[in-house]
Amino acid sequence: MTDSQQPHVSPLELLYEPDGLPAFRLPDELAAIYPGSLGFDPPRVFANFVSTLDGVVALRSMPRSSRVVGGGTPADRFVMALLRACADVVLMGASTVRNSAEGAWTAEQLFPPAAAGFTELRRGLGLAARPQLAIVTRSGDLDPAHPALEAGALVITTEHGAAALQGRLPSVSSVEVFGMHNVDTRAAIAALHARGCSLILTEGGPTMLGSLLDEGLVDELFLTVAPLLAGRDDPAERLSLVAGLELAPDRKVAGRLLGVRRDGEYLLLRYELTESG
Repeated sequence: MTDSQQPHVSPLELLYEPDGLPAFRLPDELAAIYPGSLGFDPPRVFANFVSTLDGVVALRSMPRSSRVVGGGTPADRFVMALLRACADVVLMGASTVRNSAEGAWTAEQLFPPAAAGFTELRRGLGLAARPQLAIVTRSGDLDPAHPALEAGALVITTEHGAAALQGRLPSVSSVEVFGMHNVDTRAAIAALHARGCSLILTEGGPTMLGSLLDEGLVDELFLTVAPLLAGRDDPAERLSLVAGLELAPDRKVAGRLLGVRRDGEYLLLRYELTESG
């Protein structure tokens, strides 16, 4: 990417943030773009998505559809990168990985202009140079030549999935089994915590988020709302934020607003999630 192609992002406008939130010390170049505070009291699982005004987050038949949904705005990419820079692990569903050509889910890869700041932030937090990528797959349906696996991803799967993958993955990748036919998401998160991975970021997809919410494992949601109406004729093709799980009216998962930032017509929201009733 040449200098003329580098994304540029203006400072976000802070519209709301309550007092007393955890705050990491952000390097000056990051703090200049992201006003207010950003920090987590570990352990913490936090999700990051971009959605249209009518709640569509993914177009199933279109690879890298988040760029269509969100418009690929530099502000959204910056915040996504900033969250990656805070994470021990980036947790992804297999379908999201299959639809992406990324090898390493790093902040620097997503937003190169702030690479030095992201490196400084991770160093200050005592984190490894890059977050571990963990891919959740029930069936083991992964391309062994995918760049993410060649970069050393951890595959979280079932006994059936592990059998399907046996002897097919690059030596730098590893497999952990949690469940026979379905992935035991709670056990997988507990195992990541036991390995010292206290800050876990998930970026997708909707089914992965649904699995985590079903176990009450998502502590926070970062949601960028794009000024776009997608429309929906086939719900199976145009996915909403949560798939594979019904919550309301029987289960109430509510959000406490922790932040509102603005970039032009885009809103960048932060919620703490709790379940009651």
